[in-house]
Amino acid sequence: MSACRNCGAGNPARSRLSAGLGRLKMRLRPRLAALQLAGGSACPTAIVCLLLWLCGGAYAAGQDPLNRDSPQSSATAFLAACQAQDYQRAWRYMDLRKLPAGQRLKDGTQLAKQLQQILDRDAQFDLAALSGNPEGDPPGTNRERVDSFSVDGRPLALELERVTVGSGAKIWVFSSASVDLIPRIARLASDSPIEKYLPEPLVSWKLIDTSLWRWIALLLLAAALAALSMLASRLALLWMQPALKRVVPRMNTDLLEVLLGPLRLLLAVLGFRAGLEWIDPSPALRLYLERGAGLLFFLALAWLGMRITDLLIVRLRGALGGKHRTFSYSVLPLASRVVKIVIVAVTAAALLSSWGYNTGAILAGLGVGGIALALAAQKTIENLFGGVAVITDRPVTIGDFCRVGDKVGTVEDIGLRSTRIRTLDRTLLTVPNGQFSSMTLENFSQRDKMWFHLMLNLRRDTTSGQVRTLLESITKALQQNPKVETGPIPVRFVGVGTYSLDVEIFAYVLTRDGDEFTRIQQELFLWILDAVEAAGTALAVPTQAYYSMARTPHQNGAPVPQETRA
Repeated sequence: MSACRNCGAGNPARSRLSAGLGRLKMRLRPRLAALQLAGGSACPTAIVCLLLWLCGGAYAAGQDPLNRDSPQSSATAFLAACQAQDYQRAWRYMDLRKLPAGQRLKDGTQLAKQLQQILDRDAQFDLAALSGNPEGDPPGTNRERVDSFSVDGRPLALELERVTVGSGAKIWVFSSASVDLIPRIARLASDSPIEKYLPEPLVSWKLIDTSLWRWIALLLLAAALAALSMLASRLALLWMQPALKRVVPRMNTDLLEVLLGPLRLLLAVLGFRAGLEWIDPSPALRLYLERGAGLLFFLALAWLGMRITDLLIVRLRGALGGKHRTFSYSVLPLASRVVKIVIVAVTAAALLSSWGYNTGAILAGLGVGGIALALAAQKTIENLFGGVAVITDRPVTIGDFCRVGDKVGTVEDIGLRSTRIRTLDRTLLTVPNGQFSSMTLENFSQRDKMWFHLMLNLRRDTTSGQVRTLLESITKALQQNPKVETGPIPVRFVGVGTYSLDVEIFAYVLTRDGDEFTRIQQELFLWILDAVEAAGTALAVPTQAYYSMARTPHQNGAPVPQETRA
């Protein structure tokens, strides 16, 4: 029994069970002594046989199967059922005949928990002091006081009462009047110091086994934390600014305002989680609240990580400046999206792990299902790798003017799935990356200079001297223009056409700006027209001659052809 007492140290219910077993041992000691005299020692087998014989004999004599034959045995069995968390058995030691049959299971379980709390926390309760006589003490009273309390100067007593059940057997249970007092006495034994001074409805009215005052406290706590977190987040931001100034002197502190939202949510969740320990809702409600707080906590962390990623991208883009504009506007946005996807995936895994799910099994299932998913989403994966190929190979970047198939436009966005191009008609063309990466692309923005090419068609009656003069004047003008790059023979006489003499002009304008090229090309066109006019010739106009046979006049009896020019 010393081992049992050591195990029950600090646990009143176990101590009382140990005391009850000690009394049982005292009763069995004469029989054990007789066995020891007869056989020299009381072997464990003999003890077990004796206990079985005693139990069998008692049950044969009509003993209650729940051991409610005496006040002491009924209270002992009640505490044993509560210690085993078997509250469906524990409420059968209370007289609940006033309650409807449908409410006995729910209300009886709650009453049994409250009664256990009352008896465990009352140092004056002594299980061994209860009578072991089925008739009570004194015999015939049919009532046994278990514990007593004083509320507002009035004594309240918990009693066991001997009642007769339907089969005619008499059992000891906690009386109906004592059951009515259990919620009131439970308030006195509550751990909450405020609950003793609250009105009865705030304590007795419950939702999800949680008192009404605890619901009100939760709502007030959430409202207070919403206001306090805003102030605390701003103070934390002001505290962080000097440290950030030392690390990044040129950082605009206004950008840190984007961190206020996630910081506010994070502080509010942490404060709410700490407040749960003081409010102490029921286990069922606590499970939902803790899971909800965990969800908001990880969402706040993911939100904060995404905002920090945006700040780093802005910082990198400012550091790269105009020297790496292509990298800044194409690679950095894609890298930002990839980092955010990783943050979301890690957050989801951490959240599931905090909820008690086996993330290893989930990841293994995703690995097996990934094969089927890859087969079902071939186009999506193709577009994903196509987007990576476009970013790494960089045939075009955001802001480039290019030709894609038969469409011409400016690249506005290169995403993970598709590329968007703004056409000259101002429509938005969306091309899947898998198709875009395999198309022939003509990037006009990557030109280092722009081609100036013109074919002059001079009249057929232009003389060779006029042609030489024109070639020399145009060549000299092109070579003297600092914006024009000419080859050895920029202007050449290339042939005699059907109705014209053909002169080709071939040169490059040293600019990458389309508007500037248009302006220089316009000036060159006008100057060439002046040069043609100064050379005494003109551009050829296609002509055709039509011959018609008129009936008159006649020459030697045949009609004379009349020439008509158009």
